[in-house]
Amino acid sequence: MRRVTDQLPDAGLPPVLRLGGTLLPLAGRARVYACGITPYDVTHLGHAATFVWADTLARVLHAGGAEVIMCRNVTDVDDVLLAAANRDGSPYDQFAAIQQFYFDQDMTALGVSRPALEPRAHVFIPAVIALTAGLLDRGAAYERAGQVYFRGAAVARQAVPDHVEALRLATEYGDRPDDPRRDDPFDVAIWQASRNGEPAWASPWGPGRPGWHAECAAMALHAFGPAIDVQVGGGDLRFPHHAYQAALAETFTGVSPFARARLNAGVVRVTGAKMAKSAGNLVLVKDLLAEYPAAAVRLLILDRPWSEDWDYDRAGLDAAAARLEAVAAAAGRPGRGTAGHDDKAVTAMRAALAHDLDVPAALEIAEDEGGPAARSLGSLLGLW
Repeated sequence: MRRVTDQLPDAGLPPVLRLGGTLLPLAGRARVYACGITPYDVTHLGHAATFVWADTLARVLHAGGAEVIMCRNVTDVDDVLLAAANRDGSPYDQFAAIQQFYFDQDMTALGVSRPALEPRAHVFIPAVIALTAGLLDRGAAYERAGQVYFRGAAVARQAVPDHVEALRLATEYGDRPDDPRRDDPFDVAIWQASRNGEPAWASPWGPGRPGWHAECAAMALHAFGPAIDVQVGGGDLRFPHHAYQAALAETFTGVSPFARARLNAGVVRVTGAKMAKSAGNLVLVKDLLAEYPAAAVRLLILDRPWSEDWDYDRAGLDAAAARLEAVAAAAGRPGRGTAGHDDKAVTAMRAALAHDLDVPAALEIAEDEGGPAARSLGSLLGLW
């Protein structure tokens, strides 16, 4: 077991967060953009993992003295949502609002704080049009038959050097690299002509709607200006979504990098397959919360490196519930009580979290030392 020693840091300056190998000093404010859901179905554990990590990041940054401004968008104009609304026979915006309500219920039950900013894509169409026009002016985009494409070949090469894998991912996430109107398969639509029955907005290129990557870029630029401190999303969003979102913003503003650091939460799997509706292996948050405390679900998500893909099973959740009881027991007993020792234990625990959100190390310290360190950790992890 890890022990607090005289070599551990003393309380003093707020800890500087290191995230994914990137040192992230902050001058009092942290701008965090979390890619939110496309509200077309129920919330599953894979969704929850991303937003519990985003919430924990915000708690740790706040404990370090930062004013955290969390922006979590809602992608309510998107192919999969429009298709789901059409199957339901509902207007897309009404359908999205209902699904968002259920998502918010699940997040509240998990103890995930509401973001300060929650832009919805359909409200930010003018911002997407401005982004598209600026990219055309820079020669970074071109218009074809009512569609506007961003020149993205270099983005794909840098993000995924394996050409075949990049094509696979672009196809999986709806970027349609086989579209014959594109100059290059990795050019992406930032404005697209609407098909019959789809919502459409007037634009200089004809009636249409925004592309997914352009929506997030425009909403982030509107919320925070040309750069953010941390970009948060699931590990499966690294490419194409996050790579193109950053490239669009950087090309439009000339400011690089768009994100100083990234937190891409590990993908949640079931027996080796990514949790997804198409795979038929969803584990719903509401079902888990009917049987287990929300704190146990949070601990299941957090008791591992944040970037690590992992498999869900019931045994893992049972182990998380047992560990929750152990942390609560440690919080209920006195600390070691020697002069300054409890303060050093709290500082060591926070230092572990400041070093790449190392929750397993912080848990080890909290359970070993007990008292204030365990009580403080429970609060930082949203366990109580």
